[in-house]
Amino acid sequence: MRTVNTVKELRAMVRSWRQQGKTIALVPTMGNLHEGHLSLVRKAAEAADIVITSIFVNPMQFGASEDLDSYPRTLMEDQSMLAGAGNTLLFTPSAADIYPAGLAHQTKVVVPDISEGHCGASRPGHFDGVATVVTMLLNMVQPDFALFGEKDLQQLTIIRKLVRDLMLPVEIIGVAIVRDRDGLAKSSRNGYLSIEDRALAPALYKILQTIEKDLQSGDTHFARLSEHAKTELLNAGLRPDYVNIVNSQTLKPATADDRELAILAAVFLGTTRLIDNISLIR
Repeated sequence: MRTVNTVKELRAMVRSWRQQGKTIALVPTMGNLHEGHLSLVRKAAEAADIVITSIFVNPMQFGASEDLDSYPRTLMEDQSMLAGAGNTLLFTPSAADIYPAGLAHQTKVVVPDISEGHCGASRPGHFDGVATVVTMLLNMVQPDFALFGEKDLQQLTIIRKLVRDLMLPVEIIGVAIVRDRDGLAKSSRNGYLSIEDRALAPALYKILQTIEKDLQSGDTHFARLSEHAKTELLNAGLRPDYVNIVNSQTLKPATADDRELAILAAVFLGTTRLIDNISLIR
């Protein structure tokens, strides 16, 4: 596996592979990799000849009080893990490479409506930063495929929409959530959890599973189910940000006629914010 730091080097490598008729898959990440990220890389290796993973802690998607400065940077460990997972090229640009004129003067990509609820309500501007940097990475690499985890279902849905709306010639592939044995979704931020909070964290998935069973049994009292889940989360020691039952395609509030549903949730454990979701067809 090779590592490059500049857009010029990246494009030179991509150009060489294109001349050889190779197909290319892109896996955008912020580093501090775990098994969830590696599942994307392995899936990408099944889809394409070349796998390019990017590691860039994107300042545009962090709020003023969020963890940009403390977000874990583990490049050496990440390189070793990627090489073992079959990655071809690692792209590790700096903020100056991506935003040479600075954030205040950067053109932004905004995906309206779908960015505004759920995590977008709690983290204003977050998805503008995600949409902007993903669009830039897609333009830099021009891959045949780009892979994203289903753990952040809102992010995945936003990226699918921006690719559709901007008519970008790339296929977006969603990859299933990878969980620890106790059900907690793999996340780079899990490392922030204290031993005590880590023991409480699996309650999030268990409570979502309870909602899933209720929905499968025909319960359509969505607001009541959400409020009950929030109470259960509090009782389990987790502070809910939101629990929303939505149409899994539009992420708008579910109606009794919807058959494809998703349960989206975010909670706080101490200062750590965790997200999870379950999609279902009833």
